[in-house]
Amino acid sequence: MVSLKGKTLFITGASRGIGLAVALKAATDGANIVVAAKTAEPNPKLPGTIYSAAEAIEKAGGKALPLAVDIREESQLVAAVEKAEETFGGIDILINNASAIFLAGTLETSMKRFDLMNQVNVRGTFLASKVCLPYLLKAKNPHILTFSPPLNLKPHWFKNHTAYTMAKYGMSMTVLGLAAEFSAQGIAVNALWPQTVIHTAALAMLGGLVSPDNCRTPEIMADAACAILRRDSRACSGHFYIDEEVLAEEGITDFSPYAVVAGQQLFPDLFID
Repeated sequence: MVSLKGKTLFITGASRGIGLAVALKAATDGANIVVAAKTAEPNPKLPGTIYSAAEAIEKAGGKALPLAVDIREESQLVAAVEKAEETFGGIDILINNASAIFLAGTLETSMKRFDLMNQVNVRGTFLASKVCLPYLLKAKNPHILTFSPPLNLKPHWFKNHTAYTMAKYGMSMTVLGLAAEFSAQGIAVNALWPQTVIHTAALAMLGGLVSPDNCRTPEIMADAACAILRRDSRACSGHFYIDEEVLAEEGITDFSPYAVVAGQQLFPDLFID
């Protein structure tokens, strides 16, 4: 186990939610955080901007570089990683957090929605990984961690939202492929997924099916993610981790502090049987 002090994390979609929670957790170690997200101006419907995230990271003990980045655009990502190297001297960790969700049947899913999910989830994850890899290959303990589910091919998980499942599994397939391709070169490539639904802005996309009271906070994913990132990259690649399992390996078995409301029933997340 190593500290994240001085490590540079490039986190997509880090202006809010799980991405921001990971950034703040790593910042307590003294990490450098590249906040690569689209939101540069306040949005009345969504909390946080790259600048408010950067301010919170600095207060937590880290260093922050806020960059307005649309991860679908190659030129923006290339410029961002170059700026990260210029500012912090390299990139040690990539967190593929940015994701688009739309839970609907095939007839209710417009091609605009379909394209957005595939451009953000699949293209964005692949592209961010591709442009960060040359820098990761130079790092001492490099990690790519993608927030995507285990590849559960039961038809149940396709039936009600085929388009979203395809896009999300595209992220997981990227993990599978990159782990096989780069693990021998010392880059750990893994996925992390929550056992239960996490209370973030994306919860609204579930159409009221899950109340925030039946969720956990993003901090459980942040703690699990940072536990993985502190591990030896040559000894932990190609895994589809679940947050509870990671924390249990670290000796944490009481998950009650992560509940939004203590004692409430928790809903399992998508793709968890």
